[in-house]
Amino acid sequence: MFSEIAPTYDLLNTVLSLGIDARWRAQAAGAALDTRAAAGPGAFAVLDVATGTGKLALTIKRLCRACRVVGVDFAEPMLEVARRAVERSKLDVELEVADGTALPYEDASFDAVTIAYGLRNFADPAAGLREFTRVLKPGGRLVVLEFPPPGPGLMGRAFSLYFTRVLPRLGGLVSGRRSAYAYLPASVISFMTPDELAAQMTAAGLEGVSYRLQTFGISAMHVAHAPRTEPAALTGGAPLTAAAQAAGGVR
Repeated sequence: MFSEIAPTYDLLNTVLSLGIDARWRAQAAGAALDTRAAAGPGAFAVLDVATGTGKLALTIKRLCRACRVVGVDFAEPMLEVARRAVERSKLDVELEVADGTALPYEDASFDAVTIAYGLRNFADPAAGLREFTRVLKPGGRLVVLEFPPPGPGLMGRAFSLYFTRVLPRLGGLVSGRRSAYAYLPASVISFMTPDELAAQMTAAGLEGVSYRLQTFGISAMHVAHAPRTEPAALTGGAPLTAAAQAAGGVR
């Protein structure tokens, strides 16, 4: 489905969100990079999972030209769009085909992991969260952008009406794939609430989980960090360096 809507995906995201999606991604990029000073020596490495057309990965790279930024997705047509965007930007962003529930990277490979509006599409979100935790360095930060189910009240009802009535019609008209834009709101309505997602992140082994609602609760940004001490089986109980212990505190 995502492969089929790749050519019009960026245009529709901008139109359907009235351009606000750029602000949400900028906030996520800033949160992901907030721990650079405590990350220790070497290039700060960020993995953007379900990168799609690469918008968040490119936002991160623009904010930190010295960072290593890797974007992964399992829909090759999405990555083709991302590659063209990277080429136009003249920025160095690595793009690879990969499954977010079985990432092809060693443990503790990245200082930050991000995912924007992709976790609800995982067949097993809990498995994805465990993978994100695995590839994070001790103290490394995870940032998750996701659409919460519409809440109660006037804004929640208005958002639900827009999401279930307007979005499928407009998305289908532009993309020619109305079924895809019927799936998207259905996936949001059936997804976890912010509190439930926070609990899932804690269950995956992440610490300091917090979240903030964006633009009247339309979007939510969850932030957490990997444990700052490695399991004894991997380290023999030896303490981490001061830099590693300090990395990635959630404000």
